[in-house]
Amino acid sequence: MTPVSRILCALLLVAASLTGGAASASTQASGTLFLIGGALDDGNAAVYGEFVRQAGGAQARIGVLSASSAQPHWSANDAIRILKRYGAGDATWIPVMIKRDGSGEDPANAALASGMTAFFFTGGDQFRYVQTMIRADGSDGAVLAAIRQRLATGAPVAGTSAGMQIFGGPDMITGGLSYYGVRDGSQPGYFDTDQILGYWPAGGFNFFRASGELGLVDTHFDARGRNGRSIRLAADTGHQRVFGVGEDTALIVNGPIMRVVGTNGVSILDLRSAVVGSGSTWSISGVRWSYVVDGDVYHADLWSVDKNDLPRIPDERTAMPPTQNVFGSYELLNAALDLAAAGLSASTTGTTAETSPQFTVTLTKAAGFAAYTRSFTDLSVAIR
Repeated sequence: MTPVSRILCALLLVAASLTGGAASASTQASGTLFLIGGALDDGNAAVYGEFVRQAGGAQARIGVLSASSAQPHWSANDAIRILKRYGAGDATWIPVMIKRDGSGEDPANAALASGMTAFFFTGGDQFRYVQTMIRADGSDGAVLAAIRQRLATGAPVAGTSAGMQIFGGPDMITGGLSYYGVRDGSQPGYFDTDQILGYWPAGGFNFFRASGELGLVDTHFDARGRNGRSIRLAADTGHQRVFGVGEDTALIVNGPIMRVVGTNGVSILDLRSAVVGSGSTWSISGVRWSYVVDGDVYHADLWSVDKNDLPRIPDERTAMPPTQNVFGSYELLNAALDLAAAGLSASTTGTTAETSPQFTVTLTKAAGFAAYTRSFTDLSVAIR
């Protein structure tokens, strides 16, 4: 981050803390949200097809936002190509970007957004959306205000990777790896290093928050081993729930009703009964982890899952040996799925690859645990 960017970040952070962030008192969302965890395959007809259908199909006019990208025009063109392949009547780039100062306030861009039936936000760095679409006082820029108005009247809005993260409410994650987050805790702000777990107190666009205090969101969840950072941030900031969306997967949100579509799954972390330790090294226990997959429906208001996945008959074996890189790509999820299938084991552990200090994650089949063919509910998580 350049010195000028650091000053801008500091000013935005102060202003957002005073105003409560974008649209803190705005109209409630009513259109469908597509929270896509990133790395959405061009061939994922289930996600793209559903989004284009809800956008209007052959009559759709989809506005594509790509301010988060280092190559916004290229990212937008790629998204437009795929959306049209799945039957969108029209898809148009709304040219908001860092390199075009004031583009988030441009009346022409706002008018363009006002005529769309749906919106698609590409990935990159979510803080670029903050810089280009949210004013320094925390209120909506002209383009964001137009999008929010369309969402309020029923337009579906999709975001992938950073384009999903920006939909979050208070304490939006801005970056950081799990190990350093667990070890050092979280800090408000935006940082140019993965060794700091950063968050934006005012949140992003607050689209996901519109149906109530639903919880934190995170992307690329299992592929990038993000359980640890999300648990630490939720504990630090007082959130009771995290929705971690896997790659090539969408959580389709209609108010409190959420449906999983895609090739991987969504992790729902429940911290209502979690207890943070009091020792010199940070620890937590009592986090409940449910992993839901394609066809499963989550009721956020009831904290319950309607399972589409079939119950699993446990294997007559013990769990595999513990992983030694528990926050590595897919390591913790693979350990959890293996434990769920191992009928002769009640728990398993894994350790971090880093050793200063080394953390141990324990997964336990506590009361209420249930195993399914590709998923599970209510696995207890402890980090020490």
